[in-house]
Amino acid sequence: MHHPQLTPRTTPELTPPVEELEKQERRLVFRQFTYDDAWALGSLLVEMARERQAPVAIDIHRGGQQLFHAALPGSTPDNDAWITRKRRVVERYGSASYLVGARCRAKGTTFEESSRLDPDEYAAHGGSFPITVDNAGVIGSVTVSGLPQLQDHRLVVEALEKFLDL
Repeated sequence: MHHPQLTPRTTPELTPPVEELEKQERRLVFRQFTYDDAWALGSLLVEMARERQAPVAIDIHRGGQQLFHAALPGSTPDNDAWITRKRRVVERYGSASYLVGARCRAKGTTFEESSRLDPDEYAAHGGSFPITVDNAGVIGSVTVSGLPQLQDHRLVVEALEKFLDL
């Protein structure tokens, strides 16, 4: 959907098209996802965030269990609250929190209006991405909080691309 009031696509912080976000989800799929994978992916995210001096918290959940958590300098307890709210969106919709919000915006509405879910419990803001396993579907999520939402999303996607060697 074209929005003439929006800045051209060349603007770095402009929301990527819904199709591009959906393509990320189709591409970033695991053959399996173990405890060791959670540790390795979380550690990679910590390393990437430290290189950028990003004040983030990082979380990986699988099947209702937290497998990884790290809070880097500059992050706050608010980041953990955001992680929980963004992760709930992935758990409920089976899609990246940023994609869920982008789909609402593309329809000319907001997540809060269209979902009717409590905004204290759910946030369709960038940073939580589904952990999808071949032939199993979405089994968990990897979430970052602390940067502007598109940067949170991009950090997770970049880490998944590196981890999956894409």
